[in-house]
Amino acid sequence: MVTLTEIPMREEILRRVAKAEPVLRENVVWSEEHRRLHDSTVEAMAEAGIFRMRVPKRYGGFECDGATLVEVGAALGRVDGSVAWVAMVNWIPTYLVCMFPDEVQDEVFSTPDVRVCGTNAPKGVMVPVEGGYLLTGRWPFVSGAHHAHWMEAAAVILRDGAEPEPVMTMVPMSDMELVDDWHTTGLRGSGSVTTVATDVFVPAERVIPLEAALAPRTLSSTNATIPIYQTPATLVAAVSGVGLLTGLARAAWDVFFERLPERKIIYTDYASQAEAPLTHLRVGAAAHKIDQAMFHARRIADVVDHKAFSGEGWTVEERVRVRADQGEAARLAKEVADTLQMASGGTSIYRDVPIQRIVRDITSAALHGLVVPDVNTELYGRILCGLEPNTLYL
Repeated sequence: MVTLTEIPMREEILRRVAKAEPVLRENVVWSEEHRRLHDSTVEAMAEAGIFRMRVPKRYGGFECDGATLVEVGAALGRVDGSVAWVAMVNWIPTYLVCMFPDEVQDEVFSTPDVRVCGTNAPKGVMVPVEGGYLLTGRWPFVSGAHHAHWMEAAAVILRDGAEPEPVMTMVPMSDMELVDDWHTTGLRGSGSVTTVATDVFVPAERVIPLEAALAPRTLSSTNATIPIYQTPATLVAAVSGVGLLTGLARAAWDVFFERLPERKIIYTDYASQAEAPLTHLRVGAAAHKIDQAMFHARRIADVVDHKAFSGEGWTVEERVRVRADQGEAARLAKEVADTLQMASGGTSIYRDVPIQRIVRDITSAALHGLVVPDVNTELYGRILCGLEPNTLYL
């Protein structure tokens, strides 16, 4: 076990991200072309402390609150959507490791800057054997799998004469096969490949009820009193991922203004695009929407942190509003990117013009099942109309 003598404040982590930015930017094109993060990008993320942000302090981690996740996610998303996505996906499974017994955490967190990938979709089956289980399954969309040390995998235990039992388990990546199937339009650098397990032995202590992982109901005696480990997993996912949406919107803004001084509007007599009222309307609307998206992101962080540190329980409406806020941030961010791409002209479709990648990344992020704006808005309206939620993912 490693203990840090000093835990960095949010501003210090953001300073480290800024220091890492040149390396992250240098590798954006390589990561996009090779459909995974560059090794030096992962090293820079580790040096900045990204992989320690949800690790308990007793293992050298930072135990960061939700507000820090939002701000750091936004900073990373402003540089590279795939980097921000892999960071987000690391924060969530790392959080779930903290639901396991302490001896399992001792094993996982014994690796400095440990990287954990995973998914909550129960795509595997487990069969009891002496001392544990044999795991077989196939899990798509496992972001950051190429550089991970462990995978958090959801599965069901099959026993003769019993109902299937949903569980969560931790598996070393050395026991998993990676399928090179990440051929996508967006978030290409995230390396979100399919992972496969075939009769992998999993010791009994590395298996916990899925409900304990998601509720949460930590089986760790040490983490039971740490505030940040008391948040339902779906809401952890929201506060971990909403920052990158706002960061991508900011990235679209940045690259639009980098090109603006040299651009004309073809087939018009405008000598500069910056002189056109249409540009003013688009930019003004985009600025408003970036601010609005950040409002929703920070409101998620505010309520998640308040509930965690105050110990107050969650109402169903509060849980659903977190999902609705994430969906709204996604809608606004996508509208910003779409508006600024349309304002960037025909040359913006070239691969060396970054805004086309940003639009593809933000569209891909908004298509995640827990992020889709209309789905979350419908769920929120359903609750406001007095109906019960039609999902367990709250």
